[in-house]
Amino acid sequence: MTAVTTTLGDPAEGTRPGNYFVSNYPPYSVWDTASIARALEALDSPPAAANPLGVYLHVPFCRKRCHFCYFKVYTDKNAGEVEGYIETMVEEMKLHAAKPFIGGRKPSFVYFGGGTPSYISTTQLGRLAEAAKRLLPWDEAEEVAFECEPGTITEPKLKAIKEIGVTRLSLGIENYNDEILKANGRAHLSKEIDRSYAYARSAGFEAINIDLIAGMVGETEENWRECVRKTIDLAPESVTVYQMEVPYNTTIFKEMKVFGQEVAPVASWQLKREWVKYAFAELEKAGYTVGSAYTAVKDPQKTKFLYRDLLWRGADMLGLGVASFSHVQGMHFQNEHEFERYRERVAKGEIPVCRALETSADDRLIREYILQMKLGRVGRRYFVDKFGVDPHERFAGALGKLSEAGLAAVGDDGVELTRDGLMRVDGLLHQFFRPEHQLARRV
Repeated sequence: MTAVTTTLGDPAEGTRPGNYFVSNYPPYSVWDTASIARALEALDSPPAAANPLGVYLHVPFCRKRCHFCYFKVYTDKNAGEVEGYIETMVEEMKLHAAKPFIGGRKPSFVYFGGGTPSYISTTQLGRLAEAAKRLLPWDEAEEVAFECEPGTITEPKLKAIKEIGVTRLSLGIENYNDEILKANGRAHLSKEIDRSYAYARSAGFEAINIDLIAGMVGETEENWRECVRKTIDLAPESVTVYQMEVPYNTTIFKEMKVFGQEVAPVASWQLKREWVKYAFAELEKAGYTVGSAYTAVKDPQKTKFLYRDLLWRGADMLGLGVASFSHVQGMHFQNEHEFERYRERVAKGEIPVCRALETSADDRLIREYILQMKLGRVGRRYFVDKFGVDPHERFAGALGKLSEAGLAAVGDDGVELTRDGLMRVDGLLHQFFRPEHQLARRV
């Protein structure tokens, strides 16, 4: 990768380092070790209500580390270490399965994320899935989602993925141009995209999702339009489009420091928003419905994304694996984020929590409100009924600013973002944070 100077868009709107995407509240940076004991108490308590339960399985291995990646992933682990990690995940499941917080609940959704879940062998995948089905039975799960990198896909592996019960297959295509894929450190190239998609379609998955990223290093208007066209031609059930960000622990940021760059060598925020707007408009012309700031689906009645929808409505989620995040009974917590430390603690029979945060009722209200705002519309009555708080009153100042700026319409039933508001929603959400969290880093 080489340093590149970008002149795309307004320099004031240039992409600077940091996390733009808001995935939780309060921010991860305010979680601490002092709350670990309370997290363990929550696991030892029966569920307070019939709240849905989800399970996230973190498979942190990749063929290569993308230059924009900030997740906990490993590209240097040998077969024995991967095998040992799968065994550790199974042992961690056993620890949690015996805890009262499960309360007889079966997961409503299961999500295999990474990293690259499709990196592991079919034998390892089968072992992990068999253990999960036995310890945290997902026979009643409405959705089992699985992330794939096109270059790791074979027909036998897809057959194995389908046989464990996966209903939603997400292909991390990101772009179709070889030069752009190479410039951003992607492991796959364009020739692997058509092959993997054909395999996935022939395997008969209920829903195939294609991931794209707007504004990658080297992206052009012409190429982006071609990416959108090719995606529509493939006709997946769902399309996810993210705007490129450059978190601090990425390869891009490290090279920016070497060259003294303050603005990342990717498209400006203004241009990225315009490209996503274009993608959504073209998808709508093709019969898709925009369902959030990032997604469009062919048939909203048939194609759901329960991992998102239930999590954003306060469902409990148990994260398994190194550095994984959980949200259980009002407690946020994260597993040990170092590979060996995670394995050592599980081997000792310990729940491997390394930091946590107990949320207040107001925290939970804010969390659900800002996450649901990413859907483009937020109902008023839901929050009155669940929290006993009128969100129009609680967030009057922030909502007034959005309305005045023409980014949202506030009505008696709730709030609806304009398309422009939806395109920049993650940059607007900090207005709804409590004052002490507004300047906190998001990671």
